[in-house]
Order: sequence, then structure tokens, then C-alpha cells
Amino acid sequence: MGMTEVLFYHLEHSSLEGVLPSLLEKCLERQWNVVVQTGTVRGAEELNRMLWSYRDDSFLPHGTKKNGNEGLQPIFIADDDSNPNGASVRFLLDGAGLGDISGYIRVIFIFAGHDVAAVAQARENWKTVNAAGHEATYWQQNAASRWEQKG
Repeated sequence: MGMTEVLFYHLEHSSLEGVLPSLLEKCLERQWNVVVQTGTVRGAEELNRMLWSYRDDSFLPHGTKKNGNEGLQPIFIADDDSNPNGASVRFLLDGAGLGDISGYIRVIFIFAGHDVAAVAQARENWKTVNAAGHEATYWQQNAASRWEQKG
């Protein structure tokens, strides 16, 4: 498998709820299946609820193990490193571990800039990803909440 593009998104001016839906929409526009992995079962359940209700005029088709038909979900929310829908893009949130990322086109870490543990984990992941020869980029929000590439 080729190199994986790994993007680190450093949240500073928005919440996860404020940025994740639009990133997921972009993936679906490109016909990419997605796995969103959270660090905890509770995190997966909260994310599932948030994606049902984040906007009245939009719908992101998604599901979890509880919903069944895992292979048919364009967006699958997991609390482990499974990939039941053959996703080519993986989001890692909420302290989710790095795992084997070699089979993906793109892996996206989203972490809170004010969370010391999350920043430390992101630094470790950055080192691991670079050492493995993947293409890593680091994105930070500016004051207008736009993403700027910093590294």
C-alpha cells in the first residue's frame, strides 16, 4: 500500500461539533467511505447523537455497531480500530489510538489545543507518522476559524 496522507487538525477556536460535520461532508462528496474512531464507547455514542442533529437542513448518513449493516454505512462510528465499511479515510478523535494506518488514503487527527494530554498525544503521533514515512501536515485555526497549514 502507498503512503497515507495524515492531517493533524489543532482545534483552537471551534468545537469538534463545529468542524467535524463539514469535514465529513467533503469526504462523502468525494465518494469516500469514512470511519470515525473515538477513544471511548461513550464518545462514539455522543458523536452518533450529534451527527443526527447538528443541522436541520442536512443529513450525514452514519451508523454504529448498534445500528447494524456496518458495511453499508458511508460513515461508521467506531470505538476500536475496525473498518467494516472498507473506509479509505479514518478520523481519530478523543484520544483514539494510532493503530495501523497504512491502508488509508487519508487519516485525520482532530485534537483540542487546550487539552495538554491531547497535544502531547498529537506530538507523539506526529513523530510516529513521520518515522513511518507517511506524509504529515499540521493545520491550525486562525482567529477567523479558518484552517491554515503550519507544518
